[in-house]
Amino acid sequence: MKYRRQFLINAPLGLLAMASAARAQLSATPGAPVAPAATPAATPGAPPTFGASAPVGPEVSTATFLEAEKLTQTTMSSEQRTMAAESWRTSMPAMLERRTGPKKVAIGTSDVPATMWNPVLPGSHAPAAHGRFVRSARKAVPLPAKDEDIAYAPVTLLSRWIESRALSSERLTRIYLARIERFDPKLRCVITLTREHALAQARQADQEIAAGTYRGPLHGIPYGVKDLLDTAGIATTWGAEPYRNRIPATDSAVVARLNQAGAVLIAKLSLGALALNDIWFGGQTMNPWLLEEGASGSSAGPGAATAAALVGFSIGSETGGSIVSPSMRCGVTGLRPTFGRVPRTGAMTLCWSLDKLGPMTRSVEDAMLVLAAISGPDKGDLASVPAALGFDAGASARGLKIGYFPAWMSESPATDVDRAALDHAKAAGMIPTPVMLPDWPYQSLNVILFAEGAAAFEQMELDGLMNQLKVQVPDAWPNQLRQSRFLSAVDFVQADRMRRKVAVEMARIFTEVDLLLVPSLRDEMLTISNFTGHPSLTLRTGTVEVAEARSDWAPDPANPLPKFAPPRRVPHGVTLIGRLFDEGTIARAALALQAASGVTGERPPGF
Repeated sequence: MKYRRQFLINAPLGLLAMASAARAQLSATPGAPVAPAATPAATPGAPPTFGASAPVGPEVSTATFLEAEKLTQTTMSSEQRTMAAESWRTSMPAMLERRTGPKKVAIGTSDVPATMWNPVLPGSHAPAAHGRFVRSARKAVPLPAKDEDIAYAPVTLLSRWIESRALSSERLTRIYLARIERFDPKLRCVITLTREHALAQARQADQEIAAGTYRGPLHGIPYGVKDLLDTAGIATTWGAEPYRNRIPATDSAVVARLNQAGAVLIAKLSLGALALNDIWFGGQTMNPWLLEEGASGSSAGPGAATAAALVGFSIGSETGGSIVSPSMRCGVTGLRPTFGRVPRTGAMTLCWSLDKLGPMTRSVEDAMLVLAAISGPDKGDLASVPAALGFDAGASARGLKIGYFPAWMSESPATDVDRAALDHAKAAGMIPTPVMLPDWPYQSLNVILFAEGAAAFEQMELDGLMNQLKVQVPDAWPNQLRQSRFLSAVDFVQADRMRRKVAVEMARIFTEVDLLLVPSLRDEMLTISNFTGHPSLTLRTGTVEVAEARSDWAPDPANPLPKFAPPRRVPHGVTLIGRLFDEGTIARAALALQAASGVTGERPPGF
């Protein structure tokens, strides 16, 4: 097939030539060879036109378009349908040559889109590259006698004990290794245990600290990463059967930065296959607070492992709720940074304009300590930018205007825990301020998610590898991404334009308030804030009782969820949304809520 300019330059005479060739072929003696028709030279000065390519691809009919109209929810007249059917093979299949024609072009996982989402609106800018970061003051807290109490300690304490050499990194690493061996069979949150690698890193950390070289608050702290972050020489499976034996040659940018900070990689943690929900090729990752239900996804492994103290901290990722949801379910603190703050170099791509990497920890300050270590641009991620990270663990939240949506606070999924958090904010000196958003169909933005996801895994689908995934239900990726083929490119562009309108509305709200407090699983804000790139911090602030297990998956009457009588007590919390690149402010507010709620130190029974 010729390139567009080459085959279009022959119109309109090219169409006459094709018609003549077709007539000659019909009138030729059966079985006799047909001489190819000569292509007449284009009339000098004739411009290229659309709809003048050689016919290619399968035949289509008016019935084809009639059925396709149901998928796009559009309507053509019978005359329009006839014209479309008769001209389709000379008009549109050429646009698919990259994938279907003789000149196929392979598009690899490192080939990024030419367009890039920038959440910063014209007239605004990311803050300067340097910010004032103040961690909490050193406190004289003695090292606990029990290994279990050490394991559950926040990084703020673990780091002080390691720095003072009251605790060695090797001992702490062995504590977590023992807990993984004991509890992971119940949770299924570890895909690859990096025992020898971790012990070698821990010994190196101890040697450096003994020699007077202390790299900072993550030095010697064992951690786990969601298994979509590349680790040199260590399997990175994306939780998906076809990639069980995938071993990268280099570290992702985030892992490299944690190595530089002296942290100890102890485990590659589970994620739902290709970053959807909580089922991977090894089974379902379970919630340590309620073993009858999944940990929620797709950062299920980081949520479960952090809640059950199998790691000091973890790294998760979010595209549409994958840090927020498991943080809620497992009762940990999940920080989803501003889009562009943390580089995604060496991370599996689901959606170029949506994916974000962030810490999952057992306290608010822990999350900020980790974020400080992994922030900053990297040449491998064109969307990553330099931006200041300001934070003061001792700063008061008094005077902050905290926005909330009155209707959302009075209806499901909000609970008394959400409403109490607003009261705690007021008691801490924050100023609750009602705000509003237009009543728009925000789910329409997900055209972008599905289109980008289908593009990211196109070759996997074309090669049939999607069929190997464990879960093959209507709401799993195999079906969802196949269906995404039938989304309209026009609707993709319109969704992108709507995205900018939504970003303008969020910018307006943040001229009225300093941050937002929202029910964590409110679908509209999960969608809005992920698409606009605003940071969020989810933290446990109370408990609720559930009479039925919860699931990320659509209801399946053939497999009902377990019910509980009496109801079970589980963690619950809220989510704070901040201005772009202003994670420090939501952390200030979160520290006040964390102190007021008094539930941070509670542990899942049996762990």
